[in-house]
Amino acid sequence: MELGRRHLLKGLAAGAAGVCLPGAAAAQPALRIVTPRRPVSFWNFSGAPAGVEPALFAKALAALEQHRGSLRHHDRIGIVDYSRHSADKRFHIVDLASGQAQHFRVTHGSGSDRSHNGYLDQFSNRHGSHASSQGAYATASQYHGKYGLSMKLAGLDFTNSNAMSRYIVMHAADYAEPHMVRRHGKLGRSQGCFACARRDHWQAMNLLGDGRLLYADKLA
Repeated sequence: MELGRRHLLKGLAAGAAGVCLPGAAAAQPALRIVTPRRPVSFWNFSGAPAGVEPALFAKALAALEQHRGSLRHHDRIGIVDYSRHSADKRFHIVDLASGQAQHFRVTHGSGSDRSHNGYLDQFSNRHGSHASSQGAYATASQYHGKYGLSMKLAGLDFTNSNAMSRYIVMHAADYAEPHMVRRHGKLGRSQGCFACARRDHWQAMNLLGDGRLLYADKLA
């Protein structure tokens, strides 16, 4: 503000001098003050929602900003925290207006957890890897497939660019039901898809709908 006032006073002084001097050519042009445009906020709360890792939340918001033009809706986002064990509710859907989050269990690919210990060890974007891919996805259309009602996902980053051709989708699966955790202490594994319990899948799919961000990553 102080710098703007100095420029304004300087411009006014120069204009006054031009009027007082004899033979002055023309009045100084009017000073135009430009106010920088403030960035649009996607949320109106501070910090990460309860249960969501702050560093991962920050990365998801950065992805939302980066891919804003590829998304139809910006009010809610899905975040999958693959740093956590598959028995944990590591799939978060965040309402960016209220800061509230809902949490679900979700699988990872067998190629990302070859020892089947419940932790994701590596990502892959390769065909035939049966691994999960990291990065930003745009939720797409729903369809009826092998696992019932499912949702297509479009990979927005080079790390998940093959999502559509690999048929990486959101779907329900028996190996993602709560009894798997009670019996084995972990969920089963997919072939890279985001598989949830049937009830959770239905709720998550309807919350995200078509054209929202799903961000999946693992913190070091």
